[in-house]
Amino acid sequence: MKKIIECVPNFSEGCNKDIINAITTEIEKGGEVKLLDVDPGEATNRTVVTFVGEPDAVIEAALRGMKKAAELIDMRKHHGAHPRIGATDVCPLIPVSGISLEECAELARGLAQRAAEELGIPCYCYEASAYTPERKNLAVCREGEYEGLPERMGREGKGPDFGDRPFDEGVAKTGCTAVGARDFLIAVNFNLNTTSTRRANAIAFDVREKGRPLREGGRPNGLPVKDKDGNTIMLPGTLKNTKAIGWYIDEYGIAQVSMNITDMSVTPLHKAFDEVSRAAAARGIRVTGTEIVGLIPKKALIDAGKHYLRLQHRSLGISEKEIIHIAVKSMGLDELRPFNPEEKVIEYMLDSGIERKRLVDKTCVDFADETSSESPAPGGGSIAAYMGALAAALGTMVANLSAHKAGWDERWEIFSDVAEKGRLLQDQLIALVDEDTVAFNKIMAVFAMPKNTEDEKTARKFALEEATMYATEVPFKTMNVAFETFEILQKMAEIGNPASVSDAGVGALAAKASVLGAYLNVRINASGLKDREYADKLLAEARLIVDRANKKESEILELVNKTIDG
Repeated sequence: MKKIIECVPNFSEGCNKDIINAITTEIEKGGEVKLLDVDPGEATNRTVVTFVGEPDAVIEAALRGMKKAAELIDMRKHHGAHPRIGATDVCPLIPVSGISLEECAELARGLAQRAAEELGIPCYCYEASAYTPERKNLAVCREGEYEGLPERMGREGKGPDFGDRPFDEGVAKTGCTAVGARDFLIAVNFNLNTTSTRRANAIAFDVREKGRPLREGGRPNGLPVKDKDGNTIMLPGTLKNTKAIGWYIDEYGIAQVSMNITDMSVTPLHKAFDEVSRAAAARGIRVTGTEIVGLIPKKALIDAGKHYLRLQHRSLGISEKEIIHIAVKSMGLDELRPFNPEEKVIEYMLDSGIERKRLVDKTCVDFADETSSESPAPGGGSIAAYMGALAAALGTMVANLSAHKAGWDERWEIFSDVAEKGRLLQDQLIALVDEDTVAFNKIMAVFAMPKNTEDEKTARKFALEEATMYATEVPFKTMNVAFETFEILQKMAEIGNPASVSDAGVGALAAKASVLGAYLNVRINASGLKDREYADKLLAEARLIVDRANKKESEILELVNKTIDG
């Protein structure tokens, strides 16, 4: 899975569009990150920028933005309603997919160190990247705001984590920056079939982590109960890591429970929806739909879709698109307006606008035409991988059909597990279709390298060996993944819907073709390797896979024929 993070720097300029545009232009330079949102505020004199990308690209983009802000914003002249300590006030990193919060925290510390060393901007580390418990709280890092920096800089325990020094002209102009890592925050509104703000608030208090005040006698109008220190005792709600209130929306003519989910690993979106629905029903109210504010990680919708499929005893081994569709319909994400995942899911937003050149994005006819053209790629390696993908797809199909077979309801989960594994193998083999062509192109690129000097000849020789090794390893990986499809195909031939047993048989034929086809590519590419010890070891392992594939295909076809013959 590709690693994707989100960065949400807040810049201390909300009025001058030229400065804001200059900063965002620097962030977007190179096209390696996608700018999702720019939200300036005149009263706060502050702009919140949101962009996403792979970690290294995001770090570089953040540094470019911080550098430009330091050049164009003079904190000695800054005034605004929002707390701030620098030209780039805060710069949080947020895990989106394929990366943990802990990894983001390390990235944030590295970003803070580089900003201090390369840009001269002192940095505090907050939230998950904080070095001390108290600095997890952003307010502690911002104590005294920009005006308080002269008293904090250079003082032990008060100065920034990186770049601490006595307050000088440089700091006077740029201020400091708080760099942190936090979980993705999902902003969501739950639509209610009522116009009562009071009832919406009651539901919000039922579920939000903070809950509601404990009142004397348990009466709604009773006085709040205090502890020995005079603090109001709260009755916590049912959902951890959530904040919520109720309000009425004139535009829609309904009340909503408006919620922020601050840690979706603790409270997933679907859990919040189910719990708000339960609390609403207890008060005679129904949740009619859900409104996502801003963007949402794909994982939140995939997890929700799978949750509702499980409740329906439906197979989870279906396409990502179908799973998201179930999530949208289950939570009513399209009640107020159409819900387009391409515009609401962060990962899809990141991919939008990118020219797609993948082989697997072509139609079946275009793929065949591209293969039959005079171009050497795609070739046998890509076709072998695609044959494997079709084998996995056929095994998955039989599993899904079996899961939905009338009278087999109690066995749905067995087939769902098989279908999920099949989908995983299918996705891996689909990726290998293009990876094989990429490997071939790497070899072609080596032949274009100069070879006029001894150094160039040495570099070319090294690059060719490296590219050839990669071109050998890719079809070897195809062999291994394609061989795994035999497991699901054999299981479906044994216990799957008998009416679909021929599909399992065709899958076995496709799996064998994939393994043997990829083996031919391993052999021809391995012949060009100078490292013969490595090549011979790989070839020996590949031959064993071929032998096992031949045996598995025969076993499955025997099962298939026995079932067909009755």
